[in-house]
Amino acid sequence: MKDVFEDGYVDVAVFQPTYLKEWYTEGFNTTERNGALSEKHPGKFVVNTRWDPREGDAGLRELEENVKRWGSTGVKLYTAEWREGSRGWTLKDPEAYRFLEKSQELGIKNIHIHKGPTIWPLDKDAFDVSDVDHAATDFPDLNFIVEHVGLPRIEDFCFMATQEPNVYAGLSVVIGGLMHARPRFFAKVMGELLFWVGEDKMTFGSDYGIWEPKWQIEGFVDWDYPSDEFSDYPRVTTDTKKKILGLNAAKLYGIEVPAELQLGAGAGTPAAQESAVGVSDVGAVV
Repeated sequence: MKDVFEDGYVDVAVFQPTYLKEWYTEGFNTTERNGALSEKHPGKFVVNTRWDPREGDAGLRELEENVKRWGSTGVKLYTAEWREGSRGWTLKDPEAYRFLEKSQELGIKNIHIHKGPTIWPLDKDAFDVSDVDHAATDFPDLNFIVEHVGLPRIEDFCFMATQEPNVYAGLSVVIGGLMHARPRFFAKVMGELLFWVGEDKMTFGSDYGIWEPKWQIEGFVDWDYPSDEFSDYPRVTTDTKKKILGLNAAKLYGIEVPAELQLGAGAGTPAAQESAVGVSDVGAVV
């Protein structure tokens, strides 16, 4: 509570669970543990839950129970998670479609999908973003927030997110892992995201407790491209940073924003799906 809310400038946190029961007997941080903390601090947390299509009917029942108990409107998914000899799954799997259909039926709107740098012993291919393309097309009423934006496959993610209006860029690890350690690469990643995906479809994530939000937010508030080399990317304005640091996520989750913190006239609409640049073939008219 001190790191995130007292020191970290956060008003409301979207709390994501991480089960990883192949390695943690009781899970790393489950929906129940997150929910218990949220009950101690009402109004501070949006409690998301999760599902794993390999759990079948039992998993569907657990999903329904979690939504009923915690009011979850989002889930966090780990396609690279191991389970009983299985070393991952994809959103294209028929079983995954059962869970996406159930999520929609239960009122879940936001599908956060972990797609980023791999770590041992997980498989790199399980983080590929191509399965998001399929699911986003087939479930246009769901929002797919790709956490870690598929790093290091930034081009793959950008082209996929441009053609899928309901795909968003989750910036956890992007800011915390790159802003100081790889400043030029960070500028490239941010520039590509702003050009292809758009400032309305980017959401801040601190990846707490790997990193605290305070220094990430302070650094990003002061950030701009380091040189003219990046002049062909969209400019970063105060409104850009407002959207990324909170207004886009607030729109996705229906969180009320005080009038004095909202955007001024002409600044666009946070989380607007039409923000992305369209990529298509242009045919000559004869």
